[in-house]
Amino acid sequence: MEKWFEFSTESLIAIALTAAGIYLAVIVFTRIAGKRSFSKMSSFDFAMTVAVGSILATTILSASVSLIQGIAGLAAVYILQMAAAICRRFSWFREAIDNSPLLLMDGKNILYENLKKARVTEGDLRSKLREANVLDLSQVRAVIFETTGDISIMHTLDQNQEIEDWLTKDLQNN
Repeated sequence: MEKWFEFSTESLIAIALTAAGIYLAVIVFTRIAGKRSFSKMSSFDFAMTVAVGSILATTILSASVSLIQGIAGLAAVYILQMAAAICRRFSWFREAIDNSPLLLMDGKNILYENLKKARVTEGDLRSKLREANVLDLSQVRAVIFETTGDISIMHTLDQNQEIEDWLTKDLQNN
C-alpha cells in the first residue's frame, strides 16, 4: 500500500520520456499502416486497437518493458494488421476472421431468431430505432447487426423506396 504514494523524479522523467517515445512510434506506425489501424470494421480491427492500448500502457508504466521492446511489440502488431488487410482480399481468409452482418429486421418484420443469434434484445432494437428517429415501423426497410457490433437502420418515409441490392450483398439472413 505504501507504493501507491511512492514516486521519484527519476521515475516520473522515465515515464514521460517513454510515453513520448511510444506515442511517437504509434504515430509513425499509423502513418505507415494507414487509418484502418484504428477502425472498427471487424473484430480483427478491434483486437488491434486493444493490443495497441495494452502495449502503450505496459511500455509506459512497467519498468520491466523497455521502450525498444514496446516499439518492437507495436511493430509486430502493426505488421500483423497490415498482413491481415492484404490477406482479407482472399475470400477464405475474410470468412475466417470477419463476421458477417446479420439482418435483424426485414422491413417491419422482426427476425427473432437473428436477434437471439446476435444476442440483441427487443429493447436494444427499439432503442436503436428511436436513435434513428423511426416513428413508424413501416418506415423501416432493414435493420442490420454489423460486423463491428453496431446496428444500422435503413429507413425512409417513401413507402415505394427499396434497398439497392449492392448494399445488402453480404448480409446473413439466418
